Amino acid sequence: MSKFIPYPVFHDDVPVDISFVFESEKPAGKHGFLKVSGRQFVFEDGTPVKFWGTNFNGSGCFPEHDYARVLARRLAKMGINLVRLHQLDSQWHTPNIFSFTKGRRETGGRLDPRSMDRLDYMLKCMKDEGIYIYMDMFTYRHFRSDEGVENAAALDDAAKPYCNFSRKLIDLQKELATELWTHENPYTGLRYCDDPLIVLAEVVNESELFRTAKKPYIEPYRTEFMELFAAWLKEKGRTCDLETIDPGVSTDDALLDFKIDLQTAYYREIMDHLRSIGVKIPLSGTNWIAPPDNFKVQMVGDYLDTHHYFYDWGWSEFEKRCMNRSITQEKSFFLHRGCFQANADRPTYVSEWDVPWPNDYRADSVIYAAAYGMFQGWSGFAIHTYSYTTKLERMNMLGEEFSCQKIGNVPYRQGVFSAWNDPAKFGLFYHAALLTRRGDVKAGEDLRVIPIEDRRYWPTPLMIPANEHKVCVMSLDGSEGLQPLSYEDNGEYVTSDTGELYRNFTKHYGKVDTPRTKCAFGFLQKNGAVELSGMTVRCKTDFAVIAVSSLTDDAIDKADNLLLTAVGRAENTDARFRGDFLVDPGKPPILIECIETEIELKTEHPDLEVWAVSAEGFYIGTVPTRWEDGVMHITLGQTSQSMYYHIIKP
Repeated sequence: MSKFIPYPVFHDDVPVDISFVFESEKPAGKHGFLKVSGRQFVFEDGTPVKFWGTNFNGSGCFPEHDYARVLARRLAKMGINLVRLHQLDSQWHTPNIFSFTKGRRETGGRLDPRSMDRLDYMLKCMKDEGIYIYMDMFTYRHFRSDEGVENAAALDDAAKPYCNFSRKLIDLQKELATELWTHENPYTGLRYCDDPLIVLAEVVNESELFRTAKKPYIEPYRTEFMELFAAWLKEKGRTCDLETIDPGVSTDDALLDFKIDLQTAYYREIMDHLRSIGVKIPLSGTNWIAPPDNFKVQMVGDYLDTHHYFYDWGWSEFEKRCMNRSITQEKSFFLHRGCFQANADRPTYVSEWDVPWPNDYRADSVIYAAAYGMFQGWSGFAIHTYSYTTKLERMNMLGEEFSCQKIGNVPYRQGVFSAWNDPAKFGLFYHAALLTRRGDVKAGEDLRVIPIEDRRYWPTPLMIPANEHKVCVMSLDGSEGLQPLSYEDNGEYVTSDTGELYRNFTKHYGKVDTPRTKCAFGFLQKNGAVELSGMTVRCKTDFAVIAVSSLTDDAIDKADNLLLTAVGRAENTDARFRGDFLVDPGKPPILIECIETEIELKTEHPDLEVWAVSAEGFYIGTVPTRWEDGVMHITLGQTSQSMYYHIIKP
């Protein structure tokens, strides 16, 4: 019978502080503007960088001044060094960049000075703590008739996909971009375009012309699209039956080629405009890259941005499907398709990812996702949502951030993706940040190419774990000099060719095994002794994540300061399910499953102590240990129960 213990999460602090590991990186921007060097990001002074981050969503981007300082410090303590500001222009929440409060009728796309004051001060706080900014521009703005936009009421978020080609909408986007990027922050004395604090930006969030569900049918934009298509056909000497073709779903080669040119022209126009007003940082088009034609369009940008999720859409206002599947139970890892959105000569950044609550097994995604990305040579991650609000002081349960059942007609914004108080996800950010930012996981050196055989579909290797074995990129032209991807599938497990990553999708467990960070995850109990180099885990709890990281520059066996985390399921008190559906989210406090395990850890220090750390950051007490022949034997779960354990020399 599993035992759960209370583990409350506090909006203004975290139990462990690892910011000292990265103290020399403060303030953000000290190395100059971010640049691209091959598949990697570097700063102007040549310093390489990887980002481990989170998204602020909606009104979460506009904290009050006092809370902004607390928030930046909390993130820094967890090792986070990037925040993506998402949905700044979403008018279903306040503050947003156009409006500070509800009630007054908004009259167009002018920046609200009260909202900008909060945003400005928050950026200053992040800068002080060494946390960089990814700036979203166009995400959910609702264009208005008093801006001269025709049929504005029929347009959806950001006017997708019409924003990609309509002249009026493009001009309005450029106006907003000018106002935003030339805005001077009084707390830093710098315009946004002149501040190296801001490192990345995309043109538009999740908007393209190839697979989007928002087809170009609304008038007068459908007519505008077809007129542009007709002019393109005449210019190119191509033919197409304009009377019968469906502009939204047709796979006619002429239409697809037109969409490539049209979308490329849109990105180039916005990017050229940004450069003309002084924006210096790497830019991307959008973050939906499938199918291959859209991938080709993204080559106009400086880097590739992607989004990846592992869940099943089953949410309504009153029901949430938990999709209780572990990444160890799936042959196809949810980040596999990231290789189909990577290229041999551009960085790849994952600006959204998640395995959301209430999946019981979401904990096994965090460290392995970070490790997989570093093996592939990607530049980092930002989990989808820290929170949708800054009103978190009374938010003491999972998945229920608001009093309402949905926000902006979307049920999951109630709190399904909010991760800031989730021990099973944010609780593992310490280790993910360390292995990402320090380079604990080696990048693979054997780069393989996935060739495209059909412009309309992804290649078949998507569903095999070959790209956990080799570093993989996608190519539209064969990528001269790269070997094609090949892999002999043994049907049971996959190991990276560096030997540091392992995932067994029949026995349902995995490992990350590096000198400074080690992790065993998944259904550990049934697998007996799980062996890593210098570490053995014998877990008595069926599902768990057991991670150890050195908090020094030394490898684990030489370090005298380490963090040990043991976590599995996390849920609210009295949560109830009906099959795959959450019936009742429960009530406070948040509970974590008490992980019972024996750990053997190789160390040259015979006098290390293992202290359990409470949710409040207190030492609870020591746990049983013994040192024998260079190995420390640690017993967790019998006494001083927690999820964090500080291993330190007295």
